[in-house]
Amino acid sequence: ALQGLSYAVEYRPILLGALFKQLGHLGPAEIEPKRVWTYRHVLWLGRELGVPLKMPAQHPFNPLPLLRLAWACGTPGQGGLPGRWVCETLFRHVWADGGDANDPARLSALREQLAPAADPESDAVKARLRQETDAALAAGLFGVPTFGVDGRLLWGLDALPMLRRCLEGDAWFDSDDWRHAADRPALKRPG
Repeated sequence: ALQGLSYAVEYRPILLGALFKQLGHLGPAEIEPKRVWTYRHVLWLGRELGVPLKMPAQHPFNPLPLLRLAWACGTPGQGGLPGRWVCETLFRHVWADGGDANDPARLSALREQLAPAADPESDAVKARLRQETDAALAAGLFGVPTFGVDGRLLWGLDALPMLRRCLEGDAWFDSDDWRHAADRPALKRPG
């Protein structure tokens, strides 16, 4: 989506479950028919995009060890943000071989490979993950991946073409369609 464009990506891992909890939303894996569809769709999308995927042995799983490891590998010169290599390595750990993402031996090998500068269980790393998750909530995020560009949020893999057009300066993103899309009353639920 970014090929040929001069933009940098900042990776900011957050705790998705905290977003769902705060918003009163179930994750797709918590709704049985949606869980099955989501797994099939993810595998199909991977195949279509040329990204070989295998479902992890357990899903959903507790992502805290991986999220903390990501922040423990942050680069001091880049605001402590984890880089692309770290995030891609974590992605492959979960999605490449069908293993258990939280298997202690696999986690130990992953930690050795990534060689974090900080202890993933340190209070500072835990605080950074909480801080980033709170900032995501405050910014209006409701899912991942979310791409933030000039105060605009674009959500999901299917938003990548939209992201590209935004970065290319498409005037639509400054139009009334963008600005006023939410100018409708929200659904009021009884109770």
